[in-house]
Amino acid sequence: MNILVTGGAGYIGSHTCISLQMAGHSVIVVDNLCNSKVDTLNKVRQITDKEITFYQMDVTDETAMEKIFSNHHIDGVIHFAGLKAVGESVLEPSKYYYNNIVSTIILAKVCLKYNVWRFVFSSSATVYGDNEAPFNENMPLLPTTNPYGETKAMSERILTDIVKANPAFSVSLLRYFNPVGAHESGLIGEAPNGIPNNLMPYVTQVAKGKIEKLKVLGNDYSTVDGTGVRDYIHVMDLAEGHVAALDNLTEGIHIYNLGTGQGTSVLELVKAFEQANDIVVPYEIGGRRPGDIASCYANTSKAKRELGWTAKRNIIDMCRDAWRFEKNYKE
Repeated sequence: MNILVTGGAGYIGSHTCISLQMAGHSVIVVDNLCNSKVDTLNKVRQITDKEITFYQMDVTDETAMEKIFSNHHIDGVIHFAGLKAVGESVLEPSKYYYNNIVSTIILAKVCLKYNVWRFVFSSSATVYGDNEAPFNENMPLLPTTNPYGETKAMSERILTDIVKANPAFSVSLLRYFNPVGAHESGLIGEAPNGIPNNLMPYVTQVAKGKIEKLKVLGNDYSTVDGTGVRDYIHVMDLAEGHVAALDNLTEGIHIYNLGTGQGTSVLELVKAFEQANDIVVPYEIGGRRPGDIASCYANTSKAKRELGWTAKRNIIDMCRDAWRFEKNYKE
């Protein structure tokens, strides 16, 4: 199939491009490069030895999306494009609501116009709000703790209503947890612009000496060691989950958690990184970050049952691959 990947030059999108191509699909990428680099797609081409069609455009630009859909026969869409920093969303909510929701509406609208019936949406475990972990897909969507999460919940509701009005539209909502790691080649990985918002690239940059020390955001949560607990999943497991969702898509709305089903605290991740790579990561304890919750991990039995998908890589694999990429990475 010809698959349009929005945000395909980004961290998760680029790894998913690899998995799509390895599964025999052709890939068209649209990305505005606001938090990614076009060179990442060159690395994907190097890894797969396959071509990628790339458009530097913004998904909120309906005219630009019309151009892409009219230029190509597209069989399906995987929609990653969006702003994703929890803390920034608290400070700049209007920016997040506009970018993340408008892009979803426009993309779905253009899909219907051009008879593209397969749509996989990159959602988030933040839609579960303050529900108690482990989260399962039948839980009600609660008011989330940050605008980023609200944009994901709203986008899910919008897509659900579009499916109700257009029963042939096939949509998979993938609620995933904390992607980390990198492709085993070390050629692509998580390389955010500026100071990282996510834990693993922060850890790798401290290990590299680029940042002096890791600031642990809170140690007074009700968790095993007081630090936040998350379900870290290897980015290649996550990428393979998107391909499984696409290949198994049927009419209607489908919801899946993509995670490992196990929670790891911040300090446990730091210790795993030190163990995997024989390196010390200095850290200090700071205050909580606005919008964070104590514990977040998945019940992943539905994805295993219906998609035949399960995470294969463990926390040591994630830490080793993340460090391999960081050591290789040059600005």
